Amino acid sequence: MINAKPISIEDLWESTPTSNRPFDPELLGNLPHLARRYLEQAIAPGTPLASAVRLWMHGEMKLGQDWHSFKAEEVICWDRGMIWQATTLMNSKPILVEDRLVDGVGNASWNTIQRSGEDITRSCVGRVQIESIWLPSVLCNPDIIWTELNASQVQATFTSLGEPAKLTLTVSNQGVLEQVKSDRWGSLEGEAFHYGDFGGMVEDSGTFDGYTIPTRLRIGWLFGSERFESEGESFHCTIDKAIYK
Repeated sequence: MINAKPISIEDLWESTPTSNRPFDPELLGNLPHLARRYLEQAIAPGTPLASAVRLWMHGEMKLGQDWHSFKAEEVICWDRGMIWQATTLMNSKPILVEDRLVDGVGNASWNTIQRSGEDITRSCVGRVQIESIWLPSVLCNPDIIWTELNASQVQATFTSLGEPAKLTLTVSNQGVLEQVKSDRWGSLEGEAFHYGDFGGMVEDSGTFDGYTIPTRLRIGWLFGSERFESEGESFHCTIDKAIYK
């Protein structure tokens, strides 16, 4: 039996219908003040409430103990998953890196080395969930439970792609996202898979197609602990372009 060809990043993008439903801040009336402040700053009134985003980015990722520059493209389709494809160099040789989760099946690959299975799938779902900060329209869903934790932090609790999510957003007085943290399934090297603190700091924001999103971030495991910078931090990225549908 011949295996079906994996869906491409272009296929995933084209499979998403274009949204015509406009964002109306009045629909946020029952949300806690901090959640409203964040969403009203993140989405301009009248912007179509997208269910997918396509991103182009560059940055650095930590492979082993070393940092490597990369360029990447990603499509997040909220109902189906995501595909992230990056190129980097190791020992002057090009390396292809990909994370994907499509229709309930996750896979992480590094050149010809691939990792799959239930743990990888659950971890990929957690990645999609925290990356909702690049697709804030999905956080307008009335099924999301918002809890204001203090004057600057609000928590969104929901289920997506079959897994529970709990996002903690740190928001400025102007509604700008400053930090994000989630309880994500995964592991540091050598550890068993488990739920752990994953997140990072937003260092800059930008606006694309009516959405104001984080454009420069530092992300990794153990976020919020003293071990974040020395052991957990693994990904620095800058968003160069984003389009929505």
